Amino acid sequence: MKKEKLVVIGNGMAGVRCIEEIIKNNPETFEISIIGSESHANYNRIQLSSVLQGDASIHDIVINDYDWYKDHHINLYSGESAIKVEIEEKWIVTDKSRKIMYDKLIIATGSNPFLLPIPGVEKSGVMTFRTIEDCEEIIESSKKFKKAIVIGGGILGLEAARGLLNLGMEVDVVHNGPYLMQRQLDQTASKLLQQKLEEQGMNFLLGKDSEEIVGTDRVEGIRFKDGTFAAADLVVMAVGVSPNISLVKNSGIETNRGIIVNDFMETNVPNIYAVGECAEHNGIVYGLVKPLYEQGQVLAKRICGMPVDGYTSSILSTKLKISGVDVFSVGKVYEEETAKVIKMFDELDGIYKKVIVEEEKIVGAILFGDTKKSAYFLDMVAKKKNIDNVEKGEWFQISGKGQGAFREMPQSEIICNCNGVSKGAIIEAVIDKDLQTVEEIKQCTKASGSCGGCKPLVADLLEYINSDEFDEKIEVKPMCSCTTLTEEEVVHEMQILNLASKKEVMSALNWQKQDGCSICNPAVEYYLGMIYPEYESVKDACFVNERMNAIRNSDGTYTVIPQMYGGVTTGSQLKIIGEVAQKYSIDRIAISSEQRIHLMGITDENLLAIWSELNMELNSSFGHIVHPIKTNIGEHICSCSKESSLQLAVELEESTVFLSAPYRVKIGISACMHNNSGSTTKDIGLIEMERGWEIYVGGSSGRDNRSGNLLYVAATKKEAIDIILGFIQYYRETANYLERTWQWVERVNLVHIREVLFDKDIRTQLIDRLEADRKQKKDNLERNFI
Repeated sequence: MKKEKLVVIGNGMAGVRCIEEIIKNNPETFEISIIGSESHANYNRIQLSSVLQGDASIHDIVINDYDWYKDHHINLYSGESAIKVEIEEKWIVTDKSRKIMYDKLIIATGSNPFLLPIPGVEKSGVMTFRTIEDCEEIIESSKKFKKAIVIGGGILGLEAARGLLNLGMEVDVVHNGPYLMQRQLDQTASKLLQQKLEEQGMNFLLGKDSEEIVGTDRVEGIRFKDGTFAAADLVVMAVGVSPNISLVKNSGIETNRGIIVNDFMETNVPNIYAVGECAEHNGIVYGLVKPLYEQGQVLAKRICGMPVDGYTSSILSTKLKISGVDVFSVGKVYEEETAKVIKMFDELDGIYKKVIVEEEKIVGAILFGDTKKSAYFLDMVAKKKNIDNVEKGEWFQISGKGQGAFREMPQSEIICNCNGVSKGAIIEAVIDKDLQTVEEIKQCTKASGSCGGCKPLVADLLEYINSDEFDEKIEVKPMCSCTTLTEEEVVHEMQILNLASKKEVMSALNWQKQDGCSICNPAVEYYLGMIYPEYESVKDACFVNERMNAIRNSDGTYTVIPQMYGGVTTGSQLKIIGEVAQKYSIDRIAISSEQRIHLMGITDENLLAIWSELNMELNSSFGHIVHPIKTNIGEHICSCSKESSLQLAVELEESTVFLSAPYRVKIGISACMHNNSGSTTKDIGLIEMERGWEIYVGGSSGRDNRSGNLLYVAATKKEAIDIILGFIQYYRETANYLERTWQWVERVNLVHIREVLFDKDIRTQLIDRLEADRKQKKDNLERNFI
């Protein structure tokens, strides 16, 4: 099938992260091209300050190297700038006279550093701090000159100043406000920060407005509006950025401060999107990593045609990346009249904490000197959780320094907010994969791989894991109160000891209650059935055989469900059902959401006769099995053919009938994009498209509704069935009992599942085991005929 042409203007963090998500969701849909004005592969711009400070090299901050583009067949035009977008013709002109056609276009041009409009700004030695080239130029200048001025007392300015100090320069920080970082800190925290940085060697000129950069050809200093003067050989401007939207100013794409987008990152022009620092959403332009990644995830799903909730907004938080300085803030930092404030100030140790509460919810926090609870406060503000009086006393406890602090931290606490990596995930990765460095942790888990603010915390955690004090285990729960073993341990022992009955399991493994409980009994039954396909469980004995099957209801009556594979039946079958219902006065007849007829309220004395007269295969939708498949052929008017989707449903259901599962598996098949059988919110869902069958997995239409992930696009019906059967069997073999498909997908990782299923030999083995198990279950049921 011909792929759509997807072009991204901008090779920065936001645009490429969006492409990463698109590749993960739907790798075969697009022919991707990326235009990048810098002559580099994708790198982490935010960690340039770490390069300047000597904590990282240029190589360390590369996110995706050139091999990544080749591996994913991405056309990269580096060192080339887009200069014109023709929205009618759908092509882009570059500064190398290249024309690049597109079907869909993502604009991710980022932002430009702001230069103060004052005389002398064009002189040699005046520079910004935005790119690798800027970083390299500053480093080279530090070898020749010794006195620098940084204009700007915000995050970027302070991080740049720390880098210049590390390069051996004398540094003045010029700021027009009365105190530093006034957008992220209150005056108390700012004064503590200033004191700490002065101890490191920085000098501050506060309340200064620059009037002129003095010098002949090269900068010699700055004259301020109050008449004072400060000498300098190098001036670095870090006074903010402005969205880079010059490319689209007269193109017909709507702009304000940035490119205006809706909740799905769509511009006013169809098939053109914007993401990152150039995009303006609800009047806000974001410049932090986490919001840009969240926007990219939404846009990726939208472009791939997947259901997704729109982007709403992001909670802004800040961490300063300067060694020896612990600063964090989130949400509101200035209290309003209706707010209540709780503060703690330990002037002796330089620790300050402030929490702002409105209507019993935390709306903002500042932490200085002890930021161990930053993830906790970020979570409280983001989720608008009500505070608990018990927790208040814990807020202001001073966390232990070094390794001791981590013992108090739950494994669920997030260490890396940008990528959502918890303490437990890092411990598990370090132990299981023998990780030795922060860089290896970053490569494995992505912790510290974005803004880099958590890198010191990751380093401290790694030191703690490798210390003699570390004695933590990955938090796992026993199967139930009857045993201290986890489900994995129980299954392992069952296989090693060849335990072939529930009684043997509970006796050999020292069950505290020899009869088990409502949690472990069905779990052990399920695992016995998976290990020994010939095992006849109590659950199987509740049913009869493929021709005569019934469900016992709580009132003692039975329900019989005639088998209608894929929801398809015939007139003669309906006639028989109707005649039986009339003859035996079955007046409770229902059609389920899975399009099956349920004959309800059948008495015990009529059951055998009804089976005999129906004389047809019967079905059960009871319990944790692969359920009947839901199809949709006419709720929406369209001219698309429905026949192939019905054939697929019939064949797939015939291949999965009788199969037990860790949790009930629901499948939906949509004949086209115009109708819907809940395909994207089922455990497994298929949508027929021109290019084949889109297969979604891990959805849920229950109380906690969630969209499935795109697993694969199958070119043929046979390929679709094979992928689904392989998926079902791998789920049956590796999931814990009662673990839903979406939980399993999140635990084992969608990429890993793809690696398993895309290996033809492994997939064939899975399908063979599934078919053997299905036949054995069928034989078991036939032996239980009554």
